[in-house]
Amino acid sequence: MTQETPLVMSIEEARRLAGQLVMIRMPGTRLDEEAAAFLKQHHIRAICLFRGNMTDELQLKKMTADLRAVMGPEALIALDQEGGAVVRSTWVPQPPAAMSLGASDDKDLCYQVGAAVARGVKALGFNWNFAPVLDLNNNVDNPVISERSFGSDPARAAELALAWMDGSLSEGVACCVKHFPGHGDTNVDSHRDLPTVDKTLEELQALELAPFQIAVSREAPAMMTAHIVYPALDADNPATMSEAILTGLLRKQWNYQGVVITDGMDMHAIAGRYGVGKAAVKALLAGADLVMALGTTETQLETLEALTQVIASGQITVAEIEQRLARVRQLAKTYPCQQSAYQTELADRILMSSAWKRGLTACGNPVAPAKGSKVRLVISADVVSDGVSEAGIPAEKVTAMLSSLYDVDTVTFDNADSFCWDDLPQDGRYVILASTVRIRYSQQVRDSWKPDLHLVLWNPFQMLDIDAPALLTYGFAAPAVDAARAWLAGEVRADGKIPVSGFQSI
Repeated sequence: MTQETPLVMSIEEARRLAGQLVMIRMPGTRLDEEAAAFLKQHHIRAICLFRGNMTDELQLKKMTADLRAVMGPEALIALDQEGGAVVRSTWVPQPPAAMSLGASDDKDLCYQVGAAVARGVKALGFNWNFAPVLDLNNNVDNPVISERSFGSDPARAAELALAWMDGSLSEGVACCVKHFPGHGDTNVDSHRDLPTVDKTLEELQALELAPFQIAVSREAPAMMTAHIVYPALDADNPATMSEAILTGLLRKQWNYQGVVITDGMDMHAIAGRYGVGKAAVKALLAGADLVMALGTTETQLETLEALTQVIASGQITVAEIEQRLARVRQLAKTYPCQQSAYQTELADRILMSSAWKRGLTACGNPVAPAKGSKVRLVISADVVSDGVSEAGIPAEKVTAMLSSLYDVDTVTFDNADSFCWDDLPQDGRYVILASTVRIRYSQQVRDSWKPDLHLVLWNPFQMLDIDAPALLTYGFAAPAVDAARAWLAGEVRADGKIPVSGFQSI
């Protein structure tokens, strides 16, 4: 603190306010004394839990109950339960990916799925879900959005996504639409670097911005920012730290009244360029209500100290702070954090199973081999998480599914580029390639791999990489794999339509 910026409030009071303006993550699967003391000491009211915090239902319910007891009646306990590959609790009924629902193109189904997701996570003690995604599916090379988007048409994607949101809100779980102003048309994952969407204002208004403006008109309770530079809106700052975008556009032009929360400030696009403390200050001054400090305890302390100093110096007024806190309190009041009994689990599992099947999409007129046929499965042995999604499905699970119908020989590869397709035995077996990772295939693979059927269990745009008939599931959760089995067995049709312009006729 310099002499030019004298304190306008005590450090202790500024620290109390700073703690209420952040959301943190924590390690472990229980709230131990040290973690509880950290929350109390720093006045934390908001926390986001991830897969590493979860082992089973009983453990998670105990943990969220302990968090509520420590953080109080204004607690916000959040998670990413979008559907498809981006879920955190994997034992509640697994929702279809957004693009699967887009392929079904059924607004009522989206509402039902959103409501079912909310019932599942509410029973575990959550009151805030960072979903649905409003990013558009307007770049097939996007490394992080893909099946997480409802489609490429802004009006229809927004209609389906906001129906999903309405279902969740009806069950008492707040939603957070993301990633404003739009992450769909990037070739870079902001977890790893800082993307730029270099479009004119008119182009942004016609595509990226449109779903979020619709969400504002529908009073979406919260919105998450994108760590992306939009030169037409602000040439110098990513949206998360842009006053022109968060205050000028979102608050003043659109009159948005909900909570604005940043994406994780530990992501390399931000932390690696600006440092977490400076970035948190810039986000708060730009107009964010909550700063998502998801890094280590050390980076969380750095964030809290930086916010404490800027609040104490008066660079942000008490009135502005109270306005932010009022929005956050209203969110917690409207969607209180309270564990409830899960009385509809069986019905919700049936719903999710049906929803996954309705999204099944056929490309290139695929024909299933006859039951009992000799089949060769080619599949990746690598199923690690990409840092955003859950780890892909293990090869043995796909083998087990196919073995219920066929005589299966499984061939796995560790690296697609070093796998020689021509080395496969030429013994007449029907060859099924199952794609179970998010990354698109290289040109070498595209030129040489020739399966009889491409079973696309994650990124649907991989069907563009392989010259073969394809079945798209948009995900690898158990009900998605079961849907694929049902199609192979001739029990269901694949009537879904790819919700991306230019693909409807494939």
